[in-house]
Amino acid sequence: MGKRSRQRQRNQPAARDSRDNGWGAGYDDIIKENKLFEHYYKELGLVPDGEFDQFMEAMREPLPATIRITGYKRYPDELAWHTNMSRKIIRKSPLLEKFHQFLVSETESGNISRQEAVSMIPPLLLKIEPHHKILDMCAAPGSKTAQLIEMLHADMDVPFPEGFVIANDVDNKRCYLLVHQAKRLNSPCIMVVNHDASCIPTLHVDSDGKKDILFYDRILCDVPCSGDGTMRKNIDVWKKWTTSNSLHLHGLQLRIAVRGVEQLAVGGRMVYSTCSLNPIEDEAVIAALLEKSEGALELADGSADLPGLKWMPGVTSWKLMTKEGQWYSDWSEVPTSRHTQIRPTMFPPKDPQKLASLHLERCMRILPHHQNTGGFFVAVLVKKAPMPWNKRYPKVLSLTHTHTYRLAMGLDSEGEGAGDKTPKGASQAQETPAKQDGVCGPPPSKKMRLFGFKEDPFVFLSEDDPVFSPIQTFYDLSPDFPKFNVLTRTHEGKKRHLYMVSKELRNVLLNNSERLKVINTGVKVWSRNSDGEEFGCAFRLAQEGIYTLNPYIRSRMITVSVEDIKVLLTQENPFLSKLEDSAHAQAKKMGNIVLRYQPNPNNPAEPQCPIELCGWRGKTSIRAFVPRNERFHYLRMLGVEVFRDKQGQGQGRRDAEKEGKEGGEEEEIEAEKEEESQGAAENEGELDLKNGDQDGSSEPKTNGGNQGTSS
Repeated sequence: MGKRSRQRQRNQPAARDSRDNGWGAGYDDIIKENKLFEHYYKELGLVPDGEFDQFMEAMREPLPATIRITGYKRYPDELAWHTNMSRKIIRKSPLLEKFHQFLVSETESGNISRQEAVSMIPPLLLKIEPHHKILDMCAAPGSKTAQLIEMLHADMDVPFPEGFVIANDVDNKRCYLLVHQAKRLNSPCIMVVNHDASCIPTLHVDSDGKKDILFYDRILCDVPCSGDGTMRKNIDVWKKWTTSNSLHLHGLQLRIAVRGVEQLAVGGRMVYSTCSLNPIEDEAVIAALLEKSEGALELADGSADLPGLKWMPGVTSWKLMTKEGQWYSDWSEVPTSRHTQIRPTMFPPKDPQKLASLHLERCMRILPHHQNTGGFFVAVLVKKAPMPWNKRYPKVLSLTHTHTYRLAMGLDSEGEGAGDKTPKGASQAQETPAKQDGVCGPPPSKKMRLFGFKEDPFVFLSEDDPVFSPIQTFYDLSPDFPKFNVLTRTHEGKKRHLYMVSKELRNVLLNNSERLKVINTGVKVWSRNSDGEEFGCAFRLAQEGIYTLNPYIRSRMITVSVEDIKVLLTQENPFLSKLEDSAHAQAKKMGNIVLRYQPNPNNPAEPQCPIELCGWRGKTSIRAFVPRNERFHYLRMLGVEVFRDKQGQGQGRRDAEKEGKEGGEEEEIEAEKEEESQGAAENEGELDLKNGDQDGSSEPKTNGGNQGTSS
């Protein structure tokens, strides 16, 4: 929503200095006025009578900060929290420094997400269940993707839900931002891919011994938009806003929505959303989609699913305006010279009966002044039957998706849009017919490598892979351990990291390697460790995968108390004698171990959720391999103070880099990463935590560190 590419101007202090004191001073110079914007929305009448001044006043106020607690980590039901403070105040106020450090640390460890309130709405309206196969079409930076993952893992006792999330984004660099966001949740049911959403390939899966097309139960279609609902946080929109932005985006939004409903299963739900208030990007797209679906799609009423939400019904009449101020109420009024910029689908249907049958009033528009939020639009679509153009053109899968779209929209039937044979933004590579089974696929491999990084292939362990046998023995894995779901990212040489995916994602990976550009998938469960070879296993457990592996590990477990955990997380390499007698007596085997705390319901003062930590038992000492922010999380749960006053060291530069950016939700994520990379978290604790490898695991002589997608 409101996604725009940005050039991060690192190492250019002169450019930053021109803003005086970073975000606070430089952005105050932007006058929050845009007469064209006010004139346009007054004329459209989207804001109730007598409320326009309130609407504009709210748009000029900073957006309050909101957070969402990760929904599957055994927390209470009140998962989303709304503050009365802006992000700027939280970051800059000395009185809130401890709270700010808490937000940064807990976000990085995956326990909370800093997400705008209206951004949380689309996943809620999808009604996710753990068995659903989900496609997030335009996923970066990933806050909604994180919500989808959480909903799949609603039952934390099930390590491998039947469903999965395929999160896609067209921008290769933003895919890595998406990976960072998703990896915090340590799920084996997420795959990040890199495709143009308007022609994302159709995938195949094995079903009962035959190849079937993969249709998704749920699709999130949060399309790129002009973002005028984000003026409260993206200050640049005030000076950049013009009506032509919506005119340029409408076609792309419609193409993405068409591709979404094509891949939706009959009976499935797709949520279309934007952070734009403009009907050209909102109701016009939905109306065109419904009209061409010929009854295959139905606009659902989602109001009952969010009873406390204040929203305005979708409109059934609107008109458009050019940047020069010329208004058009109907396609017949548009001069031929503007036919390449203004399309028939931008106007509401003429037939009143047909218009009424679309039920556009079921669309939901959230206005900022009603609940102190950003502006937002959302529509819930239910698929009742296959799309009519798939029936009408039985050989449609042998065509390029661009031609499919044009047939569906009727753009080739009477010569409409002549001279516009390629959708805006589509490359020639996307016009290339797919090689296999006539399915719309990605560009040939050489062209795929022209953009972004070349990713290593995913390789699943074979039946006789010598790597697995010592792992099986060392950890005494149960017979039902899904060995064939273990994969790595190298064909040759030593395997450095082992990952796990669910069996459903394994099915997708094995059947679509030629048509799918996968950036990342699964959760890391083991990493090569040279010190472990003398104890019989060259792979140590990875903390991020411990909750996935836990149901299958039957050896090397040590039950610890609250006091033991405090020792393990506040001391770098404590002697075994520092543990209580019970834990000390269990710690007999050297090498990799699992430290497990089980809650005592008779002692409510202690944490009432299980804690599992990867560790290492040496000759005389024991240590926990836990990333820094996760350490802080557990210590906070135990009442241990982990805050240190930074006394402003380096704060100005960090604030300038973090807050002087546009980008909405991704600003939050980049802020977290920036905070981490600048060392704020290192100064956060009153602890001597000199961690060894890059993931904060403190382990000596570990081969590989934390290399992300490499193996």
